[in-house]
Amino acid sequence: MRLELREIYIKDIQFAETSKIEDGILYLSKSDLVRESGFEEDEHLKDIDFEIVRPGESVRITPVKDVLEPRYKIEGGEFFPGILGKVDTVGSGKTVCLKDMAVMTTGKIVGFQEGIIDMTGPGADYTPFSKLNSLVVIANPADDVKQHQHEEAIRKIGLKVTRFIGSLGKDLEAEETKVFETKPLLEQVAEYPDLPKVIYVYMLQTQGLLHDTYVYGVDAKKIMPTFLYPTEVMDGAIVSGNCVSACDKNPTYVHENNQVINALYEEHGKTLNFLGVVITNENVYLMDKSRSSDTTAKLVEFLGADAAIISQEGFGNPDTDLIMNCKKIEKKGIKTVIITDEYAGQDGLSQSLADADALADACVTAGNANEVIELPKMDKVIGDVNFVNIIAGGNKDSLKEDGSIIVELQAITGATNETGFTKMSAKTI
Repeated sequence: MRLELREIYIKDIQFAETSKIEDGILYLSKSDLVRESGFEEDEHLKDIDFEIVRPGESVRITPVKDVLEPRYKIEGGEFFPGILGKVDTVGSGKTVCLKDMAVMTTGKIVGFQEGIIDMTGPGADYTPFSKLNSLVVIANPADDVKQHQHEEAIRKIGLKVTRFIGSLGKDLEAEETKVFETKPLLEQVAEYPDLPKVIYVYMLQTQGLLHDTYVYGVDAKKIMPTFLYPTEVMDGAIVSGNCVSACDKNPTYVHENNQVINALYEEHGKTLNFLGVVITNENVYLMDKSRSSDTTAKLVEFLGADAAIISQEGFGNPDTDLIMNCKKIEKKGIKTVIITDEYAGQDGLSQSLADADALADACVTAGNANEVIELPKMDKVIGDVNFVNIIAGGNKDSLKEDGSIIVELQAITGATNETGFTKMSAKTI
């Protein structure tokens, strides 16, 4: 598959009467946003509003549900296939990307594992999303709406707004065009026969209600491990729908901009031959973990990989899926590296992972999510700051009278992201 990403850089966002992109500025009409969001047809939501935030502003957004990058398919299917559009295979053709910006969704809390994004201060240094001009969508549920209905409504609102904003760039000339291509397996192997063949194993959070990831619109807990072209991931095939701990969940923005995929493409044809992506789910029951890890290892072996990189999403129970995948792939003679984060206690002295194995001897860490940070008061809060006392990483005393917050990094969206979309790491000395 060959995908052409046409990048347009957004320098600022402003509200206006007409929605358009002009001279690098994104102008948005609130009436357009309401219409395109589908809010008026959604009985599960009672209100909607929009705010603009910019890097360096004294603004806190919480609880953050998802972060998305606006993209739009010019050729080769529809973005977010199987959810907003037809179930056409994506990953080829031409796609517009609006860079240096994002859409964030917030409102009344859905589940306790939702996060904080500060646009300035020490918290901003731990989240990559503080560096983006962003439109924040604030939507609250109607009375007596169940949690899963609330989550689905907010998710679809975010996707629709993101698609609409992306469409504003469809007729503009790209400032930069990037081309990514992965060929059918035998062709790909033959192109660089002397380079080590590498597969990326992409673990997706799928551990129950509100712990969902969607692949072509299908809840990934229902899938068997399967192969995707890397460009399919870039092109909206995978969408986040989960409320796991904010620090290491993969928002939809992360799926669109997966740093492991980008790094492997950067080295493709130079130091390695990047064959593609095996996606697998994270399970609750031991039998399901065994089934998925067996199939993952078998598929990586079948594809002829010399090496594999595995990234995790979440912590605790998924550590077992991570180690089982690693151990079984290693036993097939395939060199394996895992990417994870750690929950080593606030002093850093506890066991970092809930599972371990001697074969998991090559590990990249995104940091200790239990590390404590103090977030100063912000001039403006979008959402509802009172929820920080109950989100993962917070406690009943997190919110102080002066508006400051003391939490673990676990509460900051993207702080220890396990695809490397973070600023933190560590090394063994």
